[in-house]
Amino acid sequence: MYAVVDIETTGGSPKAERITEIAIYVFDGEKIIDEFVSLINPERNIPYFITGLTGISNEMVKDAPYFYEVAKKIVELTEGMILVAHNARFDYSFIRQEFKNLGFNYNRKLIDTVSLSRRLLPGHKSYSLGKLCAELGIDIPGRHRASGDALATVKLFSILLDADERSDTPGLINNTKLSKLNPSLNSSILDELPEEPGVYYFYNDNNELIYIGKSKNIHERVMTHLSNNSSRRAMQMRGEIADIDYECTGNELIALLKESDEIKKNKPIYNRAQRRSCFSWGIYFHRDEKGYINFRFNNIKEDKQQPVSVFTSKEKARSRLLSLVTKYELCQQLCGLYHSPGGCFQRQVGICRGACTGDENASSYNLRAQKALDEFIFSNENFFIICKGRHEDEKTAIKIINGKYCGYGYFDINEMGFGMQAVHDCIKTFPDNRDTQVILKSYFKNNRDYRIIKF
Repeated sequence: MYAVVDIETTGGSPKAERITEIAIYVFDGEKIIDEFVSLINPERNIPYFITGLTGISNEMVKDAPYFYEVAKKIVELTEGMILVAHNARFDYSFIRQEFKNLGFNYNRKLIDTVSLSRRLLPGHKSYSLGKLCAELGIDIPGRHRASGDALATVKLFSILLDADERSDTPGLINNTKLSKLNPSLNSSILDELPEEPGVYYFYNDNNELIYIGKSKNIHERVMTHLSNNSSRRAMQMRGEIADIDYECTGNELIALLKESDEIKKNKPIYNRAQRRSCFSWGIYFHRDEKGYINFRFNNIKEDKQQPVSVFTSKEKARSRLLSLVTKYELCQQLCGLYHSPGGCFQRQVGICRGACTGDENASSYNLRAQKALDEFIFSNENFFIICKGRHEDEKTAIKIINGKYCGYGYFDINEMGFGMQAVHDCIKTFPDNRDTQVILKSYFKNNRDYRIIKF
């Protein structure tokens, strides 16, 4: 039995936005045998562009039931069912979040008609619901409304069931993820996995650690592993997983740092050479024998020194240095952008102030070079990076001394009455290395969910 679902929302983020409409059609593979359709009061304003897309306005949901008022109906209607939706993870993540807000852990098996359509109905230009249904001759009565889209998904799913039966390897739809797994794996573990940031561990039948990973959502990432058919190696690992453990970290940054450290310590067989992410080039600095601050850019793999910043390509690293040269009137030669036994080209045309020829002394030049260095996150300073903890009364602290990573820990915000000592005391020491530097710097480039406290 299947529960075909579609929702409309106030936006795209399950944690920040809310459901405005839900439609559920219970489908036995041949006909609809039950249904539930309702607008939902999202308890927040519906953006104008969302109203333009769905037609659902603030006025329409003003007297609609709140989610908690229909939650019991949704649980009862979908109990024991497999949830079916087009781009199922989107709908499912919103529904799970709504229940999570109520303190209830909502878990159902999923079927995504997007991925199924790609496998069973290959060759279509687009697999969006509207375009795919148009090509298949499926009418959608009320596009971008939950009822219309859910009914269209029912018709599409019916076509997929027929296509599955006629395929060379029938049973794709009903061949659930659990049937492919190691029989030693207790499936109840999967329902207990949290939708929180953290690190997870896979063990084989001999209780040997075979893989370590991290995710912003442990449950979602583990389930992805358990349904991964993308390579022989992925399927081989999946078949060996006999037990799963995890540790919540409170935030993605600690998950990244912990994963890196754990892989180095344990070297699991299915963890390939540790990723350096896509940041393969770095900017470096040193003081030369005359006291001038010098910059250069180089491939991270080829350099033993710690970079002050990391980049995805040589050109991006070079471009960053060029911008600093222009902004702070630095010398191209001292920034590794011009190589000559004499002065740099800009000195020859009167732009460079002459650090490369000794016409500008080191103390004067370094005042500007230090400002450039300060633009990089890890200058030689002492500070804590404060992030979200594992629960409401907790924060994470990452300790940096002289630009070096020292470790991290958790502290109770109620203990802050004792001053910064509580933060210092919570730190557990971890080694600094090139990978931790790359992780920290690349994270800061793309996130703003932290505070800096200098000491």
